[in-house]
Amino acid sequence: MNVRRAVVAGQFYENNPRDLVEQIESCFLHELGPRELPKAEASPKRVSLGFVVPHAGYMYSGPAAAHAYYAFSLEKKPTTVVLIGPNHTGVGPSVSVYPDGYWETPLGRVPVDSELTKLIVEKSKFARLDTAAHEYEHSLEVQLPFIQYTLKTNFNIVPITILNQTPRVAEDLAKAVLSAIQTLRRDLFDVVVIATSDLTHYEPHEVAYRKDRLVIEKITSLDPEGLFRVVVDKGISMCGPGSAMALIYLAKAVNAGGVRLLKYITSGDVTGEKSWVVGYASIQILW
Repeated sequence: MNVRRAVVAGQFYENNPRDLVEQIESCFLHELGPRELPKAEASPKRVSLGFVVPHAGYMYSGPAAAHAYYAFSLEKKPTTVVLIGPNHTGVGPSVSVYPDGYWETPLGRVPVDSELTKLIVEKSKFARLDTAAHEYEHSLEVQLPFIQYTLKTNFNIVPITILNQTPRVAEDLAKAVLSAIQTLRRDLFDVVVIATSDLTHYEPHEVAYRKDRLVIEKITSLDPEGLFRVVVDKGISMCGPGSAMALIYLAKAVNAGGVRLLKYITSGDVTGEKSWVVGYASIQILW
């Protein structure tokens, strides 16, 4: 049985379970966060297909990410969370789908939906079952404590990391995810997609803000090819365009209804150091 151990606990987020819960709650209550803890009682409906969220250390991007997870908490709980993030390590195939077993954080273990992972790979031209690409990749791992805190129990995950972040690969992955869910006769409203990306890296706050507005405009207008073009043409150091594009292609395939920017900040808004920042956005894709 595969067990993917936490590799950035104690770095990107607290390693002690009690400290980690306090850290997550501080992200929700932060002045740049939603300033409220997730609701105990969820709505009987799902209104979100998915979210774009950041994946830096909680001390930097946590308040922005908390906006997505607060909105997440207001809805009916999904049974499956599809996690799509960038491959920072360069290890593995174009698209790596973690096959089975569990992912572990200080808050416990989460089961992998092996039935869905295997079928996604069967439906995709580029995806392969692979654990190596996930071993040291942080972008998906840092989502799990937020999800565990919000959902508590009774959910599983489909971890996917993208190395080749092009429209062709992203669209293929979106089609494979949708086809796999439909083939298994799963209810789409029981699935939520978390696509993770940080935006501009290590530029002055004003420059990051200007560039990131271009990215956000393409995401909120559900324009995956436009997103790819603006990232390439403007030299925007967004690390996960493939993740966002995959979610957008999926949204277009199911005729999702709209998009909301929940929060945009830079690390400079948190630390006060604005000469060298990273941009973070939480964006909600609505049914």
